[in-house]
Parts: sequence; structure tokens; C-alpha cells
Amino acid sequence: MPVIEGRNVRLRPPCEDDADVRFSLGTNAEIAEMYGLDKDDIKPMTREGAVRWVQWLAERPHAWVIEINGAFAGEIRLDNVNAQDRRATMAIGIGNPALLGKGFGTEAIDLLLRHAFEDIGLHRIGIRVLAYNRRAIRAYEKCGFVIEGRERETAYVNGSWHDDIMMGLLDREFLALQG
Repeated sequence: MPVIEGRNVRLRPPCEDDADVRFSLGTNAEIAEMYGLDKDDIKPMTREGAVRWVQWLAERPHAWVIEINGAFAGEIRLDNVNAQDRRATMAIGIGNPALLGKGFGTEAIDLLLRHAFEDIGLHRIGIRVLAYNRRAIRAYEKCGFVIEGRERETAYVNGSWHDDIMMGLLDREFLALQG
């Protein structure tokens, strides 16, 4: 799996040392809720959980650790890669709340999309996001994703139903944005 270098962000394969950093970041309630976890279901990160997370990530054929200025920051991956239809889904998570809202996620997404469309030859990338995760939706839109639909009341979080927003991006749309 290639290392993908950007201006501030580097995407690289996971390594054993990532478990220590993941453990030290702990579990941030605000970030966990953006993934659809109920406040009552959020558990503290354990060392064993961090090791399992790194192992799980390492088993994915299209998964990278996000490094920001040389420090572990999260993960990004392509899932459900379908070579026949040349499509996949994308997932991203920045685990350090101090790094949110600074454009690092957008840069990581852009790096992954460039690799997916130019190197892997994918035609389409899809993503699902909870409708209340406005920060993520803005980042996806900056990278060219468009809202394709809404699946109503898919997640029950903190005593309320929430919708999922389906977004997609085609290779020609991404390449047109790149100029």
C-alpha cells in the first residue's frame, strides 16, 4: 500500500506504534456522537481496544493512518471496493479533537480521492454521513461530493431519530475540480 504525501497530511499504512497513540487519545464523546454512538454507549478506550483497532485497520486492503505534521491523527479508508463497477465507499475519522475544523480532513480526503480515481481507476466513491454532522458534510462538499439522497431516521442517537445523508462523487467531477 502506498504512502500518500500531501502538504500537511500524510497517509500511511498502520503500524504497531499507532496503538499507543490511539490509546492516549482516548474516546472523545463529541467525535463518537458524530459516528452515531449514543452518549450512554460511549466506552473509554483501552490499550487492548487500541491494539485491536490497529490490527483491524491493518487487515483492510485500502486503509491508511492519517498523520498530521508527523503525528497520528486518525484513519481514512476505502471500503466495499468493487473492481467490476469501479466503485467504493469511503470512511474517515480524525480522533484528535484539537485537529478538527482546520482543513486536515479535507486534505486527507483529497489525497485519498486522487489515489482512488487516478491510481486505482475507480469511477465512483460514495459516503454516508449523519445529517447532524455538518462539519463532515462541509468537508465532503469541499472535495466535490454531492448530496444524492436522504435515508430517513436511520440512527437512534441520544433519544432521537436522525437521518443519513448519502453523498457521491464521480471521477470526472473530481478531475474537473482539479483543473
